[in-house]
Amino acid sequence: MQSGVQQLERREWWLWFSALAVTTLSGIAFLLSSFHSLFLHTDHFFEIRSDQARWGTLSLLLLFNAWLVYRQWSFRRLRRELTMLAGDSQTSSGDIYDPSGMDSVTGLYTRASVEQALGREVVRARRHNVPLTLAAIHLEDFAQLIQRYGNAAGDLALKEFAHHLRKASRGSDFVARLASDEFLLVLPECSLKNAKIAVDRLGTPNIKCSGQDVALTYSVGWIDYKRGEVPSDLLRRAQEILRLYKKASSDTRSSDLILR
Repeated sequence: MQSGVQQLERREWWLWFSALAVTTLSGIAFLLSSFHSLFLHTDHFFEIRSDQARWGTLSLLLLFNAWLVYRQWSFRRLRRELTMLAGDSQTSSGDIYDPSGMDSVTGLYTRASVEQALGREVVRARRHNVPLTLAAIHLEDFAQLIQRYGNAAGDLALKEFAHHLRKASRGSDFVARLASDEFLLVLPECSLKNAKIAVDRLGTPNIKCSGQDVALTYSVGWIDYKRGEVPSDLLRRAQEILRLYKKASSDTRSSDLILR
């Protein structure tokens, strides 16, 4: 990463040196084009007027500026990738296992800490051209479970659901708890078809509350990585899906109350 940063800095210096050189030469060309006497001789193999010289210089300058903007964009993209790699190396050296980055109830990643781990997988998917799929999971009727059986039952449901998520995951997968009843399963190098198979292994977890078996139902939405996206883009798409599920669940409960 250090060598990559140094090479990127050298390229940026050469880019700015080229910009200075081209700007200087263009200024000299514009200055010379104002001397009409330079264009009155006809003993050369070409004929060009001073206004044509100005427009030609301006066209070349515009082409160079377009190339300059493209190079700056490519350098910014490379710097962003190196930054994500640096953040991932710091995460792997201690932040992942830092208890402050884990949910205290489930032991899963939190919303704040999963973005760093997700950045590593985004870089890998982009560099090796492999698929990356995310499953946004909404635990249904969680608020009603707490209202009926209490907070202890809610914690038990979260722990049991997290346990089943780990069992359904591969060694390279990881899970995060985004909110009270929202989870994110990250499936590196996994297509959408195989990701559905992984979630099917989750089954329907059950817990015992006041001597009764309570099934933990859930809804799943899928997000596949698109080239050029960053971790915040994937998390934003996951939040949009979860928001729709939560709204649909709320509308269903409202309809049930009206029917009753």
